Amino acid sequence: MRVVTMGEMMIRLMPKGNLRFEQATEFDAFYGGDESIVAVSLARFGLESRYVTKLPLNPFGQIALNKLREQGVDTSFIARGGERLGLNFYENGASMRPSNVVYDRKHSAISEALPDDFDFDAVFRDADWFHVAGITPAISDRAADLVRIAMETAKKHGVTVSVDLNYRSKLWSPEKAQSVMVPLMKYVDVCIGNEEDAEKCLGFKAGKTDVNGASLDIEGYKAAFKALQETFGFKYVMTTLRESYSASDNGWSALLYDGKEFYHTRKYEIRLVDRGGGGASFAAGCIYGILNGYDLAKTGEFAAAASALKQTIVGDFNLATLSEVNALMGGNTSGRVQR
Repeated sequence: MRVVTMGEMMIRLMPKGNLRFEQATEFDAFYGGDESIVAVSLARFGLESRYVTKLPLNPFGQIALNKLREQGVDTSFIARGGERLGLNFYENGASMRPSNVVYDRKHSAISEALPDDFDFDAVFRDADWFHVAGITPAISDRAADLVRIAMETAKKHGVTVSVDLNYRSKLWSPEKAQSVMVPLMKYVDVCIGNEEDAEKCLGFKAGKTDVNGASLDIEGYKAAFKALQETFGFKYVMTTLRESYSASDNGWSALLYDGKEFYHTRKYEIRLVDRGGGGASFAAGCIYGILNGYDLAKTGEFAAAASALKQTIVGDFNLATLSEVNALMGGNTSGRVQR
């Protein structure tokens, strides 16, 4: 099975520990971005994984390329050129102080890429699945056009298409998001997104859930999922359920719907190390489960376990192994030293 993902590769710069930006005299650098996280996760789980983007011809573009290659991702369709990699400055919160993100990504290589930079027929000719996040069409009108063309080509080749809605208020408004994302949904088979994503990108409200707190309205989610499935014809609708007790401690589970039944996974209580990449790691777990023929429950439990583990790992990529995910699915949550 071969999965294709497409998006923006970035450098995430983080102050040490829980320092604020103004305290930082040095930053740890991690290379990633949502679709690259999915590509790396699936490669580590043993699937053939291909990533499509555009990287600048400078040392940072080359490092990004090397990071993908060392994880076993197929980089043969990555275009080279453009001005720069985007930057993501990430201040890690603690307790009641939330994390904070500052973007510096204008004129990034992929945001100014053109359709001629990619041979999408060749990209999808031997593919089974295509995944993209809503962040990619948000970065520029050109990127939004690339996503549309890629989805059209994927469907022409009979490829399953998934989207992780991933609304980012610092990139676009709900009005702009809906004007772009709603027309794209006719190409989508699997829709992934939390309560804010569904409301801001597609205009569907998940009951009385509070995205900023620990209040979950499961019945509200179910009603929204049914409405989404009836409106757009999705085969699956899936979401993570984050209960934010504080910036340090979260509850984490997931809800999945296949048009017939709902499944709510077990909940993990996570002491966060790095919450970045949790949603993308969930998307990767869902894709892995479906492609391997797992039923709805096993798909959900695999994806929830994989994404919970990611949030105990610093950096963008989910470096959890398949055996670690399976062990957590089996109930091994002790964290006991492995000797």
